[in-house]
Amino acid sequence: MNKKYKTIDLCAGIGGIRRGYERAGCFINVLSAEIDKNACLTYKHLYGDDAMNDITTDEFKEKVDKTKYDILLAGFPCQAFSRAGKKEGFTDKTRGTLFFDIAEIISRSHPKAFMLENVDNLINHENGQTFHTIIDVLVNDLNFKVIGVTKDGNGKLIYASHNFIRNSKNFGVPQNRPRVYIMGFSRNYYGNIVDDLPNKLPERRKNPIYNDLKDILEMDAPDKYFLSSGYLATLERHKARHEGKGTGFGYRIVNRPEIQHPISNAILATGGSGKERNLVIDMKEGVAGKVIATKHTPLNNKGIRAMTPMEWGKLQGFVNYAFVDENGNDTFSFPEELADGSKYKQFGNAVTIPAVEEMAKFMKRCLIQLEKEKRMNNRQQK
Repeated sequence: MNKKYKTIDLCAGIGGIRRGYERAGCFINVLSAEIDKNACLTYKHLYGDDAMNDITTDEFKEKVDKTKYDILLAGFPCQAFSRAGKKEGFTDKTRGTLFFDIAEIISRSHPKAFMLENVDNLINHENGQTFHTIIDVLVNDLNFKVIGVTKDGNGKLIYASHNFIRNSKNFGVPQNRPRVYIMGFSRNYYGNIVDDLPNKLPERRKNPIYNDLKDILEMDAPDKYFLSSGYLATLERHKARHEGKGTGFGYRIVNRPEIQHPISNAILATGGSGKERNLVIDMKEGVAGKVIATKHTPLNNKGIRAMTPMEWGKLQGFVNYAFVDENGNDTFSFPEELADGSKYKQFGNAVTIPAVEEMAKFMKRCLIQLEKEKRMNNRQQK
């Protein structure tokens, strides 16, 4: 397939969705939007593009209006919709949320297709009403065929919410990270041939990138990632309190020796809790009891440390995968001035690139099918 589809990358973060689509081979990004300053620094460092744009502004929406593109991509946050008053169209249903701005951009600029990504809690948010509103707007107000959605004879939307969730652990990386993917194709552009498309998104990657967490961990990590004995004692007390209450909260060691094929829990942008639920054992020599300037107490004697930012990068497919060049060299890097805290946040906020890549390959197959059927229909009409 030689045809190239132009994409816009909204709520872009550090460009994980964009990179997943680029790896599918027929998508070229032409416009990006992100408001986090540090994420924009990394975005420019990786792609050479200035992504500092705010999708809520008229200025940016006018910029999109003037941009020739085909596919809208966005990883937007989960936000509640107002329930007040009668709802007439997406403007009233979704005002005040970033989804409203995305829907408005779709309405104004008419992409051929879109893919949206969100946290899995979107499914249950507001007892499912938030997700239902999103699907209703995309299908009924914006006239898209959403993969996984049909209508009954009365026009009622039929879908199973869980069919929109895909887990990163099934796409080649050892991370338990369920996320929602919503993909749609324009009826206004393609007509009802969109109903001929497969109605289910990919569920897994054929060949894993890593067997388990052991393939990702870099033993003998720098001392600064090892927990101090005082901090570890605090975590142990906190966990014991919650276990006594039966809540189960607390730190977790994800590579205990008894786990044959360890995987991580979801890494989180909040950093602290994401790191504490993904501690690892690394029996590096000379660490136990060591005093370092950045810790108030000596390092712990159990070899327990946080995963490094680069290990998180592997879990998301940025490091050692998505930026490997034709010679096998990994070209991924952060801007030199970026602190570890920002690196954790950016990876925690990011998508898992191998999962998005499979979505992009699926969209590519769908677009090939639609373009072929559209050409055939046009010839028949002549």
